[in-house]
Amino acid sequence: MNKTDLDRILKAYPVLKELPADLLKQLQAQATLMRSPAGRSLFDEGNPCTHYPLLIEGTIRAMTRGPDGHEILLYRLYPGESCVITLAALLGETPYPALASAETDLVMYAVPRSLFVEMNLRSAAFRVFVFKFLSDRMAHLMALIDDVAFRRVDQRLASHLLRHEQALTITHQKLADELGTTREVVSRTLESFQESGLLRLGRKRIEILDRKALQRVYGVEAGRESVSH
Repeated sequence: MNKTDLDRILKAYPVLKELPADLLKQLQAQATLMRSPAGRSLFDEGNPCTHYPLLIEGTIRAMTRGPDGHEILLYRLYPGESCVITLAALLGETPYPALASAETDLVMYAVPRSLFVEMNLRSAAFRVFVFKFLSDRMAHLMALIDDVAFRRVDQRLASHLLRHEQALTITHQKLADELGTTREVVSRTLESFQESGLLRLGRKRIEILDRKALQRVYGVEAGRESVSH
């Protein structure tokens, strides 16, 4: 890794500037550049976990898959963030407990497990950074469990739609993937919303016509953060 590469990493992850000088040199020597096109699988449940990702460009989708093949989005990973699925697998020396794919083209650097562990042990700032993301993601995943277990699909879909101020450009299949259900269920629910005058459907387009009614009828709070993000 040259100085330009290191500068890119430090820009995305400024906490790494707090590493001891020798660890920063090891990071520069050992981190491996990786690129991935959109749609490529990055890891699957049960795969061995050997490296910690430092995401520089793009978005990663972390998911879990049920026996019937349906997937539920756990979270998205953006540049400068910590992947808690990888964190759990690396620290526990276990295989990946979920799966992930490249939502967009990716640029990232892979840090070997041994160096990642040493970074945690010797840098309080990096350790706080990593475990802060773990805490935040745990709260997010608890909300997701609550949503999936105790809220109907129509309520979850309404909550998801209300997060967006503008019309959505999205397919019914993509919405189904976001909510962990089937395209048929999403399509029926959207058509019901349209028949009630709550929204207008177009080709890959959903426009909310009555936000207050959508909020009132389905018991969600406008602006409530959707757990599918």
